[in-house]
Amino acid sequence: MNKQDFHSSSHAVYTIRLHVVFVTKYRRKVITPLMLADLREVFAEILMGWRCSLLEFGGEADHVHLLIDIHPALQISVLNNNLKAASSRRIRAKYADHLRRFYWKPFFWHRAYYVGSVGHASLETVKQYAPSQGLSRPGTKTSTKR
Repeated sequence: MNKQDFHSSSHAVYTIRLHVVFVTKYRRKVITPLMLADLREVFAEILMGWRCSLLEFGGEADHVHLLIDIHPALQISVLNNNLKAASSRRIRAKYADHLRRFYWKPFFWHRAYYVGSVGHASLETVKQYAPSQGLSRPGTKTSTKR
């Protein structure tokens, strides 16, 4: 991991990356290539306002994938719900005629989403590393007295 991969604030050094997937309501194939390009810009703009950044983006006619770098003070569910609400509002305004053929109510995203953490080190690497540190090493005496 490079030094540039880390962020720092007054009390933390962090790298938090998430893979997020949003699916269209009823899994309808409504996303056009032009809409996908607009969604990339919309998500990047929204994320900047949350002290986050869009690292990668892609999708198909019925879903999008985002790789985002987030700030540790954020609640993931709040961020994702805001991303869905704000992007839906903007896309529905710009593509109202197109979306009217698929939805008779102001829908765009399904209410559920996928989120998974993404890191440079594998889970197995971290599982092996943590116990090998300092006082937690096997055979090392640790004191519980204060």
